[in-house]
Amino acid sequence: MSTRTNEHGQPIGHAMPHWTARPQPAGVTLTGGFCRLEPIDPARHSADLFQAYSTAPRGWTYMVAGPFESEADYRAYAETIAKSTDPRHYAVIDLKTGRAVGTLSLMRIDPNNGVIEVGNVMFSPLLQQTPVSTEAQYLLMAYAFDELGYRRYEWKCDALNAPSRKTADRLGFTFEGVFRQAVIYKGRSRDTAWFSIIDSEWPQVKAAFNAWLAADNFDAEGRQKQSLKALRG
Repeated sequence: MSTRTNEHGQPIGHAMPHWTARPQPAGVTLTGGFCRLEPIDPARHSADLFQAYSTAPRGWTYMVAGPFESEADYRAYAETIAKSTDPRHYAVIDLKTGRAVGTLSLMRIDPNNGVIEVGNVMFSPLLQQTPVSTEAQYLLMAYAFDELGYRRYEWKCDALNAPSRKTADRLGFTFEGVFRQAVIYKGRSRDTAWFSIIDSEWPQVKAAFNAWLAADNFDAEGRQKQSLKALRG
């Protein structure tokens, strides 16, 4: 809650006298211990991604695009999104296999206000519920907060998409509510659930990610010893 008042005795927000617009996300490569994020390249990534997605067409239900019937169809889609700077799309590369296993993007980019959203998250069964998927989210989040200096990082999804809502909660996002009848896609109405992490929360969220991703948090079979939520306290 604000403790400042203006000359009329009205409460007002915190002063931001030194704020400047943030940089746009770039076509960077971000590398961790389990995965690498790199700008999506249709020539290098399309075949891997189509194969990774082909076993789980249900994953496209809550996506604006897809599913795709052929590799050529998916490559045409990849060629379109590769040209976009908002959303800015990245491929997730599993360092063990060297193969692309998913995609995600930074989107609805608002440099003037320091607000950015992670979206278009399409993770194949090859990385779902693995350290790779968690680290991919962390790498992009750290890029937005630590390198670009954004102050608000958003997650939005179809309010009926229970797995997405569960993931947002696990990753440390705060649920902010539902915007009713916010979008029409694939010929149907969507209520949109909103989540966010803000810069004052980021140090605690970041520390939990680092602790969770550490080698000593996994047993010999690769099972976590402490959950991400538990490490946030």
